[in-house]
Amino acid sequence: MQLSLTAWSFPACTLEECASISKALGINALDVGLHYRSGLSRAEILSDPRAVADKIRALNIKVPNYYHQFGDGIVAQNLSLAANLPQNIKDIDAVLTFADAAEIATVFILPGVINPGQSREQAAQQSATSITALLEVASHHRARLCVEPHVQSWAESPALVQRLVDATGIGLALDYSHFACLGYRQDEIDPLAKHALHVHLRQAKMGHLQAKFAQGTLNFPAMFATLRDAGYKGHLALEAVHQDYMNTLTEDVLTETILMRDCFQNWKG
Repeated sequence: MQLSLTAWSFPACTLEECASISKALGINALDVGLHYRSGLSRAEILSDPRAVADKIRALNIKVPNYYHQFGDGIVAQNLSLAANLPQNIKDIDAVLTFADAAEIATVFILPGVINPGQSREQAAQQSATSITALLEVASHHRARLCVEPHVQSWAESPALVQRLVDATGIGLALDYSHFACLGYRQDEIDPLAKHALHVHLRQAKMGHLQAKFAQGTLNFPAMFATLRDAGYKGHLALEAVHQDYMNTLTEDVLTETILMRDCFQNWKG
């Protein structure tokens, strides 16, 4: 296992500046996405994926993961509406073409939300149908598609996520904080580790998606060992953030990033 840094952790920084921060911290890997000043252009990825891949390669840093949203925000073009599927199938082919050209190993998407008039069960069933279709497209690419279960999606419990994995075979961008803030114990989340294709690291506690390192409840040495024992050999993305989502505006992102980096390095020895 090795570390990476999420570009969206530093919303005021350019992509090049985020890459430089990662190098300065000795991390030397950077996850990229669509948000903030470092964000890639969704329109450019869909229209000319190889040109955007050229920009990624010019960073001269390993990019292990790309976070793709089909629309603006978690609701637009989400996977739990059947009407979105034809466009999402078309889009994901371009997205994975970009990832392959940029030598990005994994792409993560969101599972969808409970839309107006839907039940959680209906949202889950449509999401599984959508993911199955998207995985068929992904089977023709090198980059591996995975999904991040998150707060405010339909997939807010380890049991629901496990059911989705069983139904579709999708891998996970696993972030313990999304479950911890809803009150799930770490040992209840641990069985999902064997499905991880990418991992996010952020301290959290019940009621708080993000907490200061010394004030959260997640036991990271135990988490690292669980992932290792599950056979995980990928990147652990440092994802302290400064954003409006779930009131994650109060931490010193750089300090939290360094504390998490040091925690992993001390555990790894």
